[in-house]
Amino acid sequence: MTSPIHVTSEIGKLNVVMLKRPGVEVENFTPEMMPRLLFDDIPYLPIAQKEHDNFADTLRDNEVEVLYLEKLAAEALDAGGPEVKATFLNQMLTESGYAAGVLHGVLKDYLSSMSTQDMVVKIMGGVRKNELDFIPRDLVSAAEEQDYPFFMDPMPNLYFTRDPAASIGDGLSINHMTFPARQRESLFMETIIEHHPRFANQGLNVWRDRHHTTRIEGGDELVLSPQVLAIGVSERTSANAIEDIAQNLFTKGSTFEKVIAIKIPHNHAMMHLDTVFTMINHDQFTVHPGILGEGGYIDTWTITQGNDGELHLQHDTDLKQVLKNALNLDDLDLIPTGGGDPLIADREQWNDGSNTLAIAPGVVVTYNRNYVSNRVLREHGLKVLEVLSSELSRGRGGPRCMSMPLVREDI
Repeated sequence: MTSPIHVTSEIGKLNVVMLKRPGVEVENFTPEMMPRLLFDDIPYLPIAQKEHDNFADTLRDNEVEVLYLEKLAAEALDAGGPEVKATFLNQMLTESGYAAGVLHGVLKDYLSSMSTQDMVVKIMGGVRKNELDFIPRDLVSAAEEQDYPFFMDPMPNLYFTRDPAASIGDGLSINHMTFPARQRESLFMETIIEHHPRFANQGLNVWRDRHHTTRIEGGDELVLSPQVLAIGVSERTSANAIEDIAQNLFTKGSTFEKVIAIKIPHNHAMMHLDTVFTMINHDQFTVHPGILGEGGYIDTWTITQGNDGELHLQHDTDLKQVLKNALNLDDLDLIPTGGGDPLIADREQWNDGSNTLAIAPGVVVTYNRNYVSNRVLREHGLKVLEVLSSELSRGRGGPRCMSMPLVREDI
């Protein structure tokens, strides 16, 4: 494989992954800001970094090359040169609410005075008002937002690298995310793909770019096989975005022939499909019982392209049968979070017991705190690699959320 992005399954041996080590952004906010920034708590940074390093080391110990978003972004900007750096900064300021004006110029001068790496880290960490010798002259800043501490908000969700973009085949989606707190994040990936020497001009397909109004996030995008993609209809991904990416995959030369849309509850606890459902082996999946209705049913739509070029939808409610048909399996093993116990399942799903990262068929990385789910996985024959999880889990994301696979071996 020569493509810098190649992902044709959820379970092929993981060769290259992109992470974001938690930085000052995960502590650089107050309790009052938590709803705005989509957090339920403020992680303790030194322990979160220790846990994340444990996660990265676990991947390296299993022959995975680990790349870091913050480093790739700075390298891409340096490779692009001054004009690319200026364009990136203008766009970042625009998306931060400063398309023009005096404050746009002040922030641009402040950030441009830094090294590229320091600038990237500062943007990710947020720009506080007390960092600049500047007194706002406009009425909104002076009268309505005078007590708000930031000119540019921090991006504490960045360590969940799964969501701003998703590797699909020999390409990716660069996503328009749902909430303003996260919408700037995918600009980093767009810059990397366009300008980093490892990715630029390598024939990568962008199946859907970030310049849309409809929402989609990588936690809802699961590559089940070279022909089948599953996408959650969720709080963070809309049905029209799924139809759009399906149409692009079918008409722009991908290997994908089916997109299975799976409707999950639209709430914070189950924000993405991978928080309730992941593929961990050829014929094994984790599933949170809470997404299944009476009789174990859930709404799914299998999307294909007809001879007329139009999208065709087949509605079903038997998830197990839909997966067996799509993957040509005689049977499969749906492994319930928490062993199916309602109390344990809800607790461990809240702490990402369903959010497993497969690094090879039947080999998964999980949070150590979900000990019941981990025991059940082992009972089903899985090799479970546990990583530390007291602080990272406060962000409501697990090992799959914290990783963007770039290259997997074919199976």
